[in-house]
Amino acid sequence: MKNNDKKFVAIITGPGYEDAEVIVPYYRFLEEGFLVDVITSNDSEVKGKHGYVIAPTKKIKDLKVADYEVVIVPGGYEAPDRVRQVPELVLFVKQMFNAGKLVSTNCHGPWVLIEAGIVKGKKVTCYKGMKTDLINAGANYVEKDVVVDGNLISSDHPRSIGPWMKATIEALRA
Repeated sequence: MKNNDKKFVAIITGPGYEDAEVIVPYYRFLEEGFLVDVITSNDSEVKGKHGYVIAPTKKIKDLKVADYEVVIVPGGYEAPDRVRQVPELVLFVKQMFNAGKLVSTNCHGPWVLIEAGIVKGKKVTCYKGMKTDLINAGANYVEKDVVVDGNLISSDHPRSIGPWMKATIEALRA
């Protein structure tokens, strides 16, 4: 596969991310031959809940929907809360969704999707502690490990990373 034939993945996170929800997707996508950019809510290095430090590979101002096939919004409680407060990141997620690009999230990541206004009428799962937030935003909450509804993929918990990655990679390959 030539470099210009590769699909690009954007992982958007912030301080206090759930380490496995960023690290596993990052390496799984690389392993599958995708090119991965990490974007952080503060354009700086961020530390995960368990101490792993990750640096951004792209600045927020340089994000363009045309450059990506999927945006990954991991959880971690603090990280998605930080991300949803950055209007440019919320707009990017909304534009990706509206362009028919894949939006894939785990755990508390759907907070960003709620802020982007893209969950109404969609089947979505999340960490059980935020299911009322999804319901109040008009989503059809589903209690499952992974839910696929069109170009939106959601997962409930770090323990579901395997099925979440499988569903996301299958959707990218389709």
